Amino acid sequence: MRHPYPIREIARQAGLSEATVDRVLNARGGVRESTVMEVYQAIKDLDRQRTQVRIGGRTFMIDIVMQAPERFSTAVRDALEAELPSLHPAVVRSRFHFRETGPASEQIATMDKIAKRGSQGVILKAPDLPEVGAAVGRLVAAGIPVVTLVTDLPGSARMAYVGIDNRAAGATAAYLMGQWLGDRPGNVLTTISRGSFRGEEEREMGFRSTMRSAPAQRQLVEVTDSDGLDATQRDLVLEALKRDEDIVAVYSAGGGNTATLDAFDSLGRECAVFIAHDLDHDNTRLLRERRLSAVLHHDLRQDMRRACQTIMRAHKALPDEGPALPSAIQVVTPYNMPPGASPPAFGG
Repeated sequence: MRHPYPIREIARQAGLSEATVDRVLNARGGVRESTVMEVYQAIKDLDRQRTQVRIGGRTFMIDIVMQAPERFSTAVRDALEAELPSLHPAVVRSRFHFRETGPASEQIATMDKIAKRGSQGVILKAPDLPEVGAAVGRLVAAGIPVVTLVTDLPGSARMAYVGIDNRAAGATAAYLMGQWLGDRPGNVLTTISRGSFRGEEEREMGFRSTMRSAPAQRQLVEVTDSDGLDATQRDLVLEALKRDEDIVAVYSAGGGNTATLDAFDSLGRECAVFIAHDLDHDNTRLLRERRLSAVLHHDLRQDMRRACQTIMRAHKALPDEGPALPSAIQVVTPYNMPPGASPPAFGG
């Protein structure tokens, strides 16, 4: 095991003699396996303590720049603030730059202001457009690491992406849809907030590809460009339902689910299966009321913690680690909702 510590320091940490530590480190034998493990554990403990000293008392100012409906940006804010104690002894302060809709130029202007003003890092949810990627490049050139959240900008200079494998999530939704619809005829409505968000586009691609290989061939009817906002979503869904009377199910990659259900209700139409993403306030309520069949969820608190730690690693405040794996995709039903959500009533 490579390490930077003198034998005397390791021996003090392990409570062993320097001679014993020397025998272990140089593989001279004659030492019990349990003692060998004590030496290795002492080195790990020293690594961790050195990290704590390195980040102790440091303050990291992080900017969170997002285009998303208020219900999701609120969930992100709550997740970050809940995770702040776990980042101690470092102190993380955050500035939030949230917008629900608008041209990309507004978000780019915010990013350019941050580049001029300075920041320890940016957590970004933005559309995958060339001009947004160029703005990311300007941030990185100014020494500000960028971590993308939920939806990626793979062609940019961002440091890392934190979130689920969106294509796999869409394929999972298609698998569930096929199981629950079975042989029942009918088409499926797919909704995304805006096609320029790569994450939602990848979900839709995974869903479409898997549905295409299913035995039952169904037409997929797409609704987009609502920005996930209820006010625009309801009208778009109403138009789609009026055009196609065979729509019986929904896969929502981009939100606005209350409005989608309102559109079904206003026409007296049944939605047999409804699969959505993220346990925000609206989706938690709809799932509890059995208006949603399942929600594909990921631990947003864990994602925010990982995003902050990635920025801290960029500043050498934490040791490097291997490539990050995508966040786990959880299939949440009314019966396995996370702690804090009310259990469903039988027969509800």
